[in-house]
Amino acid sequence: MKILVVDDETAILETLAILFRGEGYDVTVADSGPKALAALEDEKPDIVLTDIRMPGAGGLDVLTQAREVDPEMPVILMTAQASLQSAVRAVNEGAYYYLQKPFANDELLAICKRAAEARELKVENKRLKKEISKRTLGDATRPIGAASRFTDVLELAETVAATDSTVLISGESGTGKEVVAKYIHGLSDRAEGPFLSINCGALPESLLESELFGHVKGSFTGAVKDKDGLLVAAAGGTFFLDEIGEMSPSTQVRLLRAIQEREVIPVGATKAVPVEVRIIAATNRDLEEEITRGAFRSDLYYRLNVIQLHLPPLRERPEDVPLLVTHFLDRLARTDGGRTVSLTDEALEVLSRYDWPGNVRELENALERAAVLCGGDVIGPEALPERVREAPRPRVVADPTPPNPTMEVVERAYIQWVLQAEGGNKTRAAEVLGIDPSTLYRKLNRYGIEE
Repeated sequence: MKILVVDDETAILETLAILFRGEGYDVTVADSGPKALAALEDEKPDIVLTDIRMPGAGGLDVLTQAREVDPEMPVILMTAQASLQSAVRAVNEGAYYYLQKPFANDELLAICKRAAEARELKVENKRLKKEISKRTLGDATRPIGAASRFTDVLELAETVAATDSTVLISGESGTGKEVVAKYIHGLSDRAEGPFLSINCGALPESLLESELFGHVKGSFTGAVKDKDGLLVAAAGGTFFLDEIGEMSPSTQVRLLRAIQEREVIPVGATKAVPVEVRIIAATNRDLEEEITRGAFRSDLYYRLNVIQLHLPPLRERPEDVPLLVTHFLDRLARTDGGRTVSLTDEALEVLSRYDWPGNVRELENALERAAVLCGGDVIGPEALPERVREAPRPRVVADPTPPNPTMEVVERAYIQWVLQAEGGNKTRAAEVLGIDPSTLYRKLNRYGIEE
């Protein structure tokens, strides 16, 4: 346990240093307030014991600085001239204890021991709350998917969550970019702060600038009072800019300045307002192509693209369809009065062979529609949207056979040949193929191979 002892009387300072070292403390001493302030930054003590009256910076100044360095750091104030005024101020500013000189060594050691225990308890409680929050968030909102291309992205997201680096999430519409942004926020040190978002393509330029940067009263028609922008309102948290590629060039310039300078100038104002927020942006466009076309600023792109996460479309991770189906049906049951809806094997096969151009969002909407239209507790193919039901079934072998078939075509044909040779017995077919039965079932769903 590290303790910083501060007193301008050398004899007292030396005596206290000997006392605490004898009790096993790691002791740092300072014979003035300014030296104590420097030691707070350099040594990061666990406890501070300081005299109140000292030339230069006094004990209350040390207390204020200690609270800024570490709000959990207990500060014990000593004084030979106690006054009600200084005691009240010490308590108001968060002093752990106010001790009048002279004091018994045993009394001082007992106070410091309690302070150390209180600090350890606070730090441990804070750590446990954060850990519980992370685990709960991970169980509840971790994006659903087991495909390696998707889990690799999640692992990178989990790694960068602990930093304040700007993140750019790319991917087609409906792949879950905002879900991943919220996941990053929930795992970060900013989890207790706000998560605010805006769709840059949903608002006209003038309104978007007002929402982002704020405005002052009278800056435009309808501005009847000052208003903070979302970048300011999200202080201490995360701000999510969805569809950043839709932002106009002039707004891009203002956003770039906000990121670089960590401040914004509200519409109609002349004075900058500081911004303390983590930014996560998302786009369904190829921003490098937009830069080539002159539609997106390269300097803003490089500011946003510190960490890039690319979410694969659902058609590239068909093995995740059954997992997502289960997740969405469970959620429907929680929001529909506990009504449980299941899916027939035929309906799951139809869902698994569809390409899902609208990705996860389209799948969720299709299931919600089917749950309403099925007229019972079981969803069959007939309850699914027509475009999903009539999706072309993947062919096992192309006709005519391509001169150089792909591995996918060869695998389809081989799986079907083994199944036919084993009379449709999937367990024996899996043994012949050298794969687990669960892997075989996924491949059958993926390729649309029927018994």
